[in-house]
Amino acid sequence: MQNISLLPICAALLLALALASFGSAWVNALYAGSKGILSFPEEAGRRARHRRLWLSLSGAACGFYLAGFLQGEALFWGILALFFLLLITCTDFEQYVIFDAMLLPFALAGLAAALLLGMPVFHHLLSGILGGLAFLLLAILTRGGIGGGDVKLIAVLGLWFGPERLPGIVVLGLLLGGLAALFLLLSKKKKRREAFAYGPYFCLATIFFLLTEGI
Repeated sequence: MQNISLLPICAALLLALALASFGSAWVNALYAGSKGILSFPEEAGRRARHRRLWLSLSGAACGFYLAGFLQGEALFWGILALFFLLLITCTDFEQYVIFDAMLLPFALAGLAAALLLGMPVFHHLLSGILGGLAFLLLAILTRGGIGGGDVKLIAVLGLWFGPERLPGIVVLGLLLGGLAALFLLLSKKKKRREAFAYGPYFCLATIFFLLTEGI
């Protein structure tokens, strides 16, 4: 009889609990202190009604899958990246906002991961800077079609995943976001000039690469 590893189960439970308890409470606290920048402050409760369940299920699934092929330090940093990615997906879906209070520790964790896992830190720093600058130019050209939060998110993802994987994340994120925007336009749930959140699609693209290629 084969031994059953408890690592994937523990990783799944840890990430699910962290997201549903601390993570969701953190989001609520950020909303309470930043009502002026929320896109739908009056609908905050309604839009968040399934958040804890979604975070629990997605965290459990992602944590379990990731622990199937990563161990040790790589698993720790992968779980931490998933924690931030899933929370940012929630806040941008719910309120079209990506908080600096999440991006800053996410960025610092990315630098720490690069250092401790022996990645080329200079290349990751350069990827973050160039990725952020490219999206800043894109934000200017699209006149707000790409928001400031997206610019900073891409810079942080560059720190984490470097020049080898950031282009793939960007392309897949733009493709997913474009398809979602087209669907909303065709279904008349959005008008052409209404705001649209691209951040979740960059996060989902990153999660895809994280779960298929590791940290």
